[in-house]
Amino acid sequence: MATPMSADQFLAALRAEGVKVSEHAGWRTHNRAGHGAWGPVNGVMIHHTAGAAPGDGDVVWSGRSDLPGPLAHGYAAKSGVITMTANGRANHAGGGDPKVLAAVVNESYTTAPPAPHYHDGSSGAVDGNAHFYGLEISNLGNGKDPYPDVQYEAAVKWAAAICRHHGWSAKSVIGHKEWSDWKSDPSFSIQSFRGYVAACLAAKPGVWRLAPATTPTAPKEAAVPTADQMTASLYNDLMKIKRVDDGEQHAGGYFLAMTLQAVLDLTEKVEDLTAEVAALKAS
Repeated sequence: MATPMSADQFLAALRAEGVKVSEHAGWRTHNRAGHGAWGPVNGVMIHHTAGAAPGDGDVVWSGRSDLPGPLAHGYAAKSGVITMTANGRANHAGGGDPKVLAAVVNESYTTAPPAPHYHDGSSGAVDGNAHFYGLEISNLGNGKDPYPDVQYEAAVKWAAAICRHHGWSAKSVIGHKEWSDWKSDPSFSIQSFRGYVAACLAAKPGVWRLAPATTPTAPKEAAVPTADQMTASLYNDLMKIKRVDDGEQHAGGYFLAMTLQAVLDLTEKVEDLTAEVAALKAS
């Protein structure tokens, strides 16, 4: 547990870590004071905006019709610049699982905190807005929108800067999807993200850099296999399954594979006969 950073401390920590920072006018007093506690703080929460720039940045600042802003403490643009959007309580985390909070406070988990079973509004949920700094990363969150290296690196450094200031390890960094069973953000592996935060913390402030071509990108569309390729694949898969039959080891799919081959042979013969019949009709 820790006392929240002041605006000046926040800026100093980020700049020392090498984060390119932009200050939104009025961010130092932009918060949800009077609508709940802010602190003690226990960790960092990572989100994606589920929208595209520049509109998603405006939403992080102003909020939505159903949720007033600010919706995070920072907004990470594709350019790698992080805009300061709040100082104090922000509407980003909502309600979440108390077991997850305990695991973050104690940094007691291995690769991931316990799976969440609570969400905003559910009985027994904990107010995450009181305990977590929040970063919104500009991304559609559809698995096809890439996170440029400069953006991803900036997000890692942002999280590491906060952890370094408070003396936390990377285990104090979680994704929104690890906090609430209603959420799916961010749309990349938060375990891998924590690994990069740990590497950043292991280096001196401002030294760590992300290796090229390591950030999450849109998945490549797989080539559609031909019918012959699918048949060959099926045949090979059937032959891989082993079993013992009458004291002799055979592929468990042997008989299915042989049946498949017989069907293919018959299909070829039918095609040949069909061609012959067509030729006779034409003569």
